Order: sequence, then C-alpha cells, then structure tokens
Amino acid sequence: MYLYSSNDQQLINERVDQFRDQTRRFLGGQLSAESYRSLRLMNGLYLQRHAPMLRVAIPYGLLSAKQLHKLADISTKYDKNYAHLTTRQNLQYNWLKLEEVPDLLSELAEVQMHGIQTSGSCIRNTTADHLAGVALGEIEDPRPYCEIIRQWSTLHPEFSFLPRKFKIAVTGSTHDRAATQVHDIGIQIVKPNDEIGFRIWVGGGLGRTPVIGKVIREFLPKENLLSYLEAILRIYNQEGRRDNKYKARIKILVNSLGIAKFTELVETEWQNLSADSPVLNKSTIKSMQDQFQLTYESIKDDLQVTSLEKDNFAFRLWFKQNTQEHKVRGYRIVTLSVKAPGEAPGDLTDHQMHGVANLASQFSLGQIRVSHEQNLILAEVKVSDLPSLWKALIQLDLATPNIGTLTDVICCPGLDFCSLANASSLSIADQINDQFDDIDYLHDLGEIKLKISGCMNACGHHHVGHIGILGVDKKGEEWYQITLGGSVESSASLGKIIGPAIAKGKVAKTIKIILNTYVSLRDPDETFLELVRRIGIKPFKEAVYV
Repeated sequence: MYLYSSNDQQLINERVDQFRDQTRRFLGGQLSAESYRSLRLMNGLYLQRHAPMLRVAIPYGLLSAKQLHKLADISTKYDKNYAHLTTRQNLQYNWLKLEEVPDLLSELAEVQMHGIQTSGSCIRNTTADHLAGVALGEIEDPRPYCEIIRQWSTLHPEFSFLPRKFKIAVTGSTHDRAATQVHDIGIQIVKPNDEIGFRIWVGGGLGRTPVIGKVIREFLPKENLLSYLEAILRIYNQEGRRDNKYKARIKILVNSLGIAKFTELVETEWQNLSADSPVLNKSTIKSMQDQFQLTYESIKDDLQVTSLEKDNFAFRLWFKQNTQEHKVRGYRIVTLSVKAPGEAPGDLTDHQMHGVANLASQFSLGQIRVSHEQNLILAEVKVSDLPSLWKALIQLDLATPNIGTLTDVICCPGLDFCSLANASSLSIADQINDQFDDIDYLHDLGEIKLKISGCMNACGHHHVGHIGILGVDKKGEEWYQITLGGSVESSASLGKIIGPAIAKGKVAKTIKIILNTYVSLRDPDETFLELVRRIGIKPFKEAVYV
C-alpha cells in the first residue's frame, strides 16, 4: 500500500496544528460558528444530532493492521467503543467531544490518516473497487490512479470551494463494484485494443435528484487523466450553480446543458489548458503501481473446501457465501460480514477492530479493505488458512454467511444520529433481520441488494438498491417509500417507486409480500433484479396494495 512521503506527513501534521488553533479560537469565542463551519467541514467534522461526528478518510478503502488498531484505540479513548463504516469506504465516529477532536486528529496523523476533504464543497475521498488488485478478469489495479488523484486533489487551491461536494470513483474491471455511474466522475479502466486507458463518466449522483452518469469520453489515454479531470472540474467550477445548493451538483449542470454541450465545453477547455497542466508519464505510473505490489507464496496444492472441512456444513456455507476466488492460485478473498443479526449495519466495536487487525497480520499480509457495502475484506488469505480464520471470525461475530443476501443491508445512520434525517433507518434494518432470520430461505432467494436511507440525501443509496427503502416524514410520523429495480453495477439503473409510503410497523411485512411475489413468478435461476427488469413493478404493486 502507499506510504506517506515526508511531504505528505508534514502536510497532515501542519493541518492538525492549524485546526487545533481554529478550534481553540472557536471555543474561546474568537471565531464565529459560521466561520468555523467551513473550517471544520474541510476536516471532516460535523455537528450532529447528539454529538460531533468525525469522518475519517480511508483512501480507496485500504487499511493496514496498524491503522485499524489505531482506529480501535481512538474509538475507546474518544468515542463509545465503536465506529461506523460508510458507503464511501470511510469510517465515522459519532460521539465525540469537540475540544478533543484536535487530539484525535493528531493520533490519526501518527498512522498516516486524517479527515481532510471528507466533507465540504471539495473533491471528496476517491473510492475504488473493493476487490482491486485481486479480482479475476481485472484489466488493471485502479488503486494507483486513485492515489494519484488523491495527491493531486488534496487541498487543490482551485477546487477547494466548488459549488458543491464532488465525488470520484475508479474501477479496473468490466464488472463495476465501485458504483462509478452514480458519481460526479466515474472512471473505468478499459482496453479496447492493445492500449489501456479510461472511459470517463460524468454527472452521476443520488440524493434529491438521482441521475445515472453519461459517458463523456469513451477512451482517454493514461497520460491525460489529471488534465482531463481538471478540465471537467474547471467547467463545473465556472458554470455550476451556487445560488441553490440542491441544484449545485454537476449532474444538474450536465442535464441542463445536455451532455453534447457539456462535452464540447470540456473538450475546448482541455485543449486550451496551459503547458504546465499535469501529465502522467509512464515512470510516474510505474512508481505508483510498485507501491501496491504484494509478494505471494507459491502454492502448488490447490486445496478444496471438502478436503479442509468436509463434514462441517456451517463452514461450507460460509465458504460459499463469504469467500471468492482470488487471481492467485491457493488464495481466497474473504468478506467479513459487519451485518450480524441484532447489530447496526456497518458498526464495528473496538474489540472487533483489534481482532480483525490481528487476523489481517496473521492471515492477510497485514491489510484490510472497507467495501462499498459497509463490510470488511481480507483479500489475501491462503485457502489452507480458511478454517482457522473462520473460527476466529465466529468469535468476533463477523462470520454471518449472508454476503449478497437480503440481510447484507446497506444502511445510513438515519434519525438515530443524523440531524438531516427524516426517519429511522437502523430500526428498519432490525425489522428486516427479525423477519428474515432463516439463512436457508435467504440463500434460496439469491442475490438481493437492500438499501435503506433515512432521508432524500440518500446516504444509504436506496435509489440503486434492488429493493430500496426511503424514510419520509408525514406530519411528524415515520413512513417508508419502497423502490424496486435499482442497481449500481455495469447496467446501472434507478429503482421505481411501487406506490404510496408504508407505515413504519409494516415495512418488513411489505418486503415479505414483495419476495413472495418474486418466488411465485421467477423462472429457474432468475435473480430478483432480472425478474423486476423482465416484468416491471406492476405485479409487485398489485400484491402490496390489495
């Protein structure tokens, strides 16, 4: 993984000192709340419903064991012994004391971490495919390009005060696990002939106005990546609306101008960029790629699960659901389910974080990944080590064999924590877990991506769930709108609303009706998403609103 240079370390150290002084002046009454607001947001600090919340950047979702140990220690020292994983591969602390945040940031800096640009109207943490570098069929590892973008965009003077927040995602596979088409800029590594380059998407996003991005360039040579991003951001910075925050995202600008006109503006700006605009040469790219190279053992014996635990049904179930094939023979990718029944989706205790860090050191070359689905991944596990790892994960309550099933829920913190939310999200996740507690039934249903948001800001990505649930406020009561047919993968789509919002107490029962309809109408081996796309939402609507 990438390790900070002396310049990187100096930057975050100085940033901590700067924010410490800003916080001291705010608490001392020398800095107004409005002046302090933009300063704290640029360091990832929010003032939430109950306490300050800090969002910690985990660039492209990659952590070392040392970093995860530190995150656990911080949760013990400054929070309530746990932290929350987000859909942007970040981590959040929800119960902080404002006066202690500078000390917390100082401790993060000790392990090359920070909260810079995890909020505010700037370029946010660049995300990537959580299976980057290990996935079968990958054209190229996207993480070196994410790191190049991170270095280029951090505190970029021209793009630190954009019309609104700006999000970039990169994938190196044809199977899009990075949700690139619902980002302000999505970057897909492609190889149409013998040359590897990028397909660029622009203008995607969720929130109040969900939009699937549009292709602005089918092929961009590698050396032009930063200069083309600069051209897009410059047009957005110049032309984007600043009079209405709900209409300030680049997706609104692209839709109002049309993709043809927006492309014309970007291409003209790109051609006119000065000679000192950033160019990626081969040596720069190679140097960054070297930072992500790992050394694997040569394993000749390709052990099968039956030879490891042939009589252990529970292990075989976990192996099938929570592990994936690795590009290197003799290794396996393991997803740790942070979705145990009765627990808030994406929440990790300090005990679990320390445990996973230890397991990463023992079994996965000292590295951990955070996925878009709010789970953890140990991506470098020898097949022969799987039984031992599984037993250890059971002790940490991270071995629920539900990855990709209905209860592998994506969920925002909702009304329980967020001051923007209209309704609870976590209580709905609890309903789902209580209603669907039969693992055999879940596996029979197959892959279903359920996503829950507590408001239209869509932090739970409900618009692109196979089943999406949105909390709404009706005269002080919590109700829930249901959508079907969304997806963020290669053929991205927005879900369609099936009808009027459902009362809070009936959400899980309504989902049960929807799933019964699916089971009664599906063809053999047909997934839920495939059925919805084949027959539409009408049969589900008729079943729910009888």
